[in-house]
Amino acid sequence: MKYKKHRRWKSEDGGWKKKNILNFAFYIFLLPASVLLVNSARAEHILKATDLRTEYQSAPLGMDVLSPRLSWKIISDGRNVVQSAYEVRAAKSEQDVKAGKALLWNSGKMMSSQSVNIGYGGDGFESDQRIYIDGVLKKAEAYPLESRERVYWQVRIYDNNNHASAWSDVSFFEMGLLKPSDWKASWIEPNLQEDTTTTPPCPMLRKEFTLAKKVKQARLYVSSHGLYTLVLNGGKVGDQEFTPGWTSYNKRLQYQTYNVTGQLKAGKNVIGATLGDGWYRGFLTWDKRRNVYGKKLALILQLEVTYEDGSKETIATDGTWKSSTGPILKSDIYDGEMYDARLEKTNWSNAGYNDAGWNGVTVKDFSKEILIASYGPPVRKIQELKPVKIFKSPAGETIVDMGQNMVGSVHLDVTGSAGTTVKLKYAEVLDKKGNFYTENLRAAKQTDQYILKGGGKESFEPHFTFHGFRYVNVEGYPGMLTAENIKGIVIHSDMTPAGSFSCSDSMINKLQHNIVWGLKGNFLDVPTDCPQRDERLGWTGDAQVFSPTACFNMDAATFYTKWMKDFTADQLEGGSIPFVIPDILKEGGAAGWADASVVIPYTIYLKYGDTRILKQQYDCMKGWVNYMKNMAGDSCLWKKGPPNTTAEVHLPSENKDEITEGGKPINSLSDIKYIESKEGQSVFRVGSGEYVFKANLKSK
Repeated sequence: MKYKKHRRWKSEDGGWKKKNILNFAFYIFLLPASVLLVNSARAEHILKATDLRTEYQSAPLGMDVLSPRLSWKIISDGRNVVQSAYEVRAAKSEQDVKAGKALLWNSGKMMSSQSVNIGYGGDGFESDQRIYIDGVLKKAEAYPLESRERVYWQVRIYDNNNHASAWSDVSFFEMGLLKPSDWKASWIEPNLQEDTTTTPPCPMLRKEFTLAKKVKQARLYVSSHGLYTLVLNGGKVGDQEFTPGWTSYNKRLQYQTYNVTGQLKAGKNVIGATLGDGWYRGFLTWDKRRNVYGKKLALILQLEVTYEDGSKETIATDGTWKSSTGPILKSDIYDGEMYDARLEKTNWSNAGYNDAGWNGVTVKDFSKEILIASYGPPVRKIQELKPVKIFKSPAGETIVDMGQNMVGSVHLDVTGSAGTTVKLKYAEVLDKKGNFYTENLRAAKQTDQYILKGGGKESFEPHFTFHGFRYVNVEGYPGMLTAENIKGIVIHSDMTPAGSFSCSDSMINKLQHNIVWGLKGNFLDVPTDCPQRDERLGWTGDAQVFSPTACFNMDAATFYTKWMKDFTADQLEGGSIPFVIPDILKEGGAAGWADASVVIPYTIYLKYGDTRILKQQYDCMKGWVNYMKNMAGDSCLWKKGPPNTTAEVHLPSENKDEITEGGKPINSLSDIKYIESKEGQSVFRVGSGEYVFKANLKSK
């Protein structure tokens, strides 16, 4: 028996996975002729392409990838069936692409086994490809995609016996706003007096408008400084959480695109937005920094309506919008949310509401050049967990056990008198006595408060915060708290599982279970180090170590691709990479952490066959490698500390006065600070640079 290693494509449950398959070549001396006859005479088998994707997504809206890539799965009931060729065609309507008429592009029959990341318009435009513009054959040049354009496409494939499948079902992709000039909306800030040194009430904005005709199609494009939620005619817009996500806000700010056709009506309509501090101006890091990106929250929103008669209308943020505050008195990622239901503004997002007492807004000239379409998987409420136990701790606390360390929040149902306050505190573990334990949270309060309005059953879920927890300490709940009144809401980036694993060993199964839940808990738009304490940052070292595991368990290509673009945006002078991305520490340049700039793109290439991320990140990768080379010098041994960093040094001498650096007494050097002496050592904090310490060691 001989074998060789051969790379093949294989998809699992929606995931495009690159696998290594051992391809065996058997030397068989005798084979019954009947077997050969049966196989050769086999009737036509099922062969089709399914689960069509564009840039790893199913029928995406609002893209800004100018050369999107197409992928599909292959289904067959035959054995030893592989794709030998494909043909893709595209048109402006579903009817045209099905009929093969007025095509924008037809790849022709391409002799290739590749079924993922096929460039729209062709990769390099091979000579036998046919390119159409408005149904007219043109030279082999890229078809220029335009803002708002929708392209319908389908594929048929050929197997290794040259049998052709039927044309696949039709899929589509739709472009977003590709140029800054496409934005007719203005940035607006609410005219509110705020104390931004702490967490102020969440602003609310609204606009009432009239649509004169029957709506055929409507698209809503929106972004914000801070987080936002939207309502249209009383109903929530979309199912995404923590929009617009976390990026290097001053350089790259995502917008989202929503299909809101079904939420509009002829006549009066109302759109409303609520803003939260989020990562933009909320507390960040163990130093509890605030206003990292700015002090004021803002909104930009553009609703484009197409009527049945073909005419169009745009409703956008401008100086006519109104602003106010409401029931969310504070909402912070670290500290939690306080919601006073007595301050709710009933029907504020419906027509006819009297907003005469509301304030106006200020139009701001913020950049639209940095607005980019969303690329990573959206953050969503993924699943619900029922409590496994509600009990009293030895300290008398009412504790709800969700049975699983999770990230998200809770949904609480409660009935009581107006003004009653229910406090929800979150923790991952209990102490050794069985009491609620929060010391590991450090300065993060991780507490929600709900103040009842009274008058019947009420429900509460926080809006702009998330918690890492298994246990919930419930204080002030009126009546008996039962499992029917509270449930856990698991929130994370909505990545498709690549598969599942189980075996006969319960310990290994538990390990795999913990790996998956650890991934869920730390993949909330950026890969974080922890989801509970006063940190929750995109630590690069943690992410690069875990990236192969993440890709093994989930379709993480778009998650990492989105994040890697912020590596390029935040790369420091000289090629150094910050410790956290997005960069809020302004420190970096350490191997292991900064190596993520090279390791993760290469991991995405290995796992998904994605060469574009290597091209996209090449300059960033090269910059980091050159930085290390320059730091090491001719010796190729990196001995200096990275710029803009500090470190603790433990020296084996209790007498700090006996220690020298570079021949000088250590207490005479300004860049070295003595901290303490303990366990026979002197501890110092040093800045960037190269140090040579000497100490007198005394033998016992």
